[in-house]
Amino acid sequence: MVKEQKDNLFVLVKSLSKSEKRQFKLYVGRLGVNEDSKFLMLFNILDKLKTYDESAILKKGIVKKQQLSNLKAHLYKQILISLRLNPSHQNIRIQIREQLDFATILYHKGLYKQSLKILDKAKNLAISHEEKNVAYEIVELEKVIESQYITRSISNRADELTIQAKELSLQNVLASKLSNLSLQLYGLFLKTGYVKNDEEFQVIDKYYRDRLPKYDINKLGFREKLWLYKAKLWYSFLTVDFLSCYKYASKWVDLFYKNKDMIVLNPVFFLRGNHYLLEALFYLRHYDKFKDTLSKFETITQEKWFPLDDNNESLAFLYIYNNKFNLHFIEGSFVEGLPLIDDVLEKLKSYSNRIDEHHIMVFYYKMASMYFGAGESRKCIYFLDKIISNKSLQMREDLLCFSRILNLVAHYEAGLDYNLDVLIRSTYKFLIKMEDLYEVQKEFIKFLRVLGDIYPHEVKNEFIKLHKKLKEFENDPYQSRAFLYLDIISWLESKIENRPIGQIIRDKFLQTQV
Repeated sequence: MVKEQKDNLFVLVKSLSKSEKRQFKLYVGRLGVNEDSKFLMLFNILDKLKTYDESAILKKGIVKKQQLSNLKAHLYKQILISLRLNPSHQNIRIQIREQLDFATILYHKGLYKQSLKILDKAKNLAISHEEKNVAYEIVELEKVIESQYITRSISNRADELTIQAKELSLQNVLASKLSNLSLQLYGLFLKTGYVKNDEEFQVIDKYYRDRLPKYDINKLGFREKLWLYKAKLWYSFLTVDFLSCYKYASKWVDLFYKNKDMIVLNPVFFLRGNHYLLEALFYLRHYDKFKDTLSKFETITQEKWFPLDDNNESLAFLYIYNNKFNLHFIEGSFVEGLPLIDDVLEKLKSYSNRIDEHHIMVFYYKMASMYFGAGESRKCIYFLDKIISNKSLQMREDLLCFSRILNLVAHYEAGLDYNLDVLIRSTYKFLIKMEDLYEVQKEFIKFLRVLGDIYPHEVKNEFIKLHKKLKEFENDPYQSRAFLYLDIISWLESKIENRPIGQIIRDKFLQTQV
């Protein structure tokens, strides 16, 4: 895996497109004195370097080591100013902030009427685009100006501003509480994954209900509804209520389709909403709906009007390709899905600085699963090792757990049983550290621990016994969640029937399409 560059300035320079680099040089050259400036020289050096090398920079002799830090900070700031001026980075949010800055300058010059005129336009623009935090800032500045300069243009101006400030404040507080709850639930999900028993459910349920603020859905604006649906979605994911996940993800996405200008203003939330909608459909195995939603999602991100900047482009890749993997998993088309792995690995090189390690590891798990389903166990092990050997990784506990279990199964399938006992013991020690194991996991570990002592002609009977035990958990509201990560039942059926696991899953899929 390509490691993220540690130097922030170098990463920023390397993230610039050709047009952004050209504009930066034009921006710097607006005054002749800057043409040979040291920060422009530093920019050109960094642009040519393939990896960050401080000694190579110092050898150019443009700056002493003691001054390099200040020069880098100055260059970083100048690049950001240049990017801010770039039309491709202009949006309503930046325009409103710019107008607020202009109004503040006019206010400090004592030009109160001019300042208030700009503020009023900016405020209306902010409110119409659901930018209520900056709208509140604008009202507060209006109040400051009115307290020093009475315009008398509106007799009840003070009352109007007071009421407006109060309404915006209440809306912002509600949005803040809902966004806090959404983020906290998301953090819990990343740490622990789905709840495993009634006790965990009660803890999460109380946590959610204690923090959910009171609201009237008919009085909520776009922003408040968005955070409400996000909070409800994460609660549904944590408690593995996938029908509710589908319900609130649908509401989330529909909210954008009903307010299409918000897609342009908040493309990240639009992308994430579609991803969670697809994830819910994947878990519900609603194949036709999943396929149609994925196709519509990919098509809209390719529209000319869709704001596909560096960040949005990497997120679109992340969500679309994750769900392309999931489409193959539903269909059982593992062999057909193998070319997808090379595509993703190539694209990860381009997006390595913009996609966090957790999501890269999720890709590796999907790649491992694809190879496992295609019967290529050694390649499956290769990608699982990238997850298991990563000691600095902060990932969901349940995903780490199933990476190790799949690793055991893949070693068994590959005939690499010379150190299977050692692998079983290390996996067992890791799982024991988890506070609660699924019964599925416990039964499977028990089976693997005695597998080495079973005579070859008795193995099939042991597979049948384990299959019977695990089938009892298939419809259990908690234990069935273990099968979301690893379809152990289909693997056992493949061993019992002596058929490839991909074929077993494919046949099950085809039966649902009849």
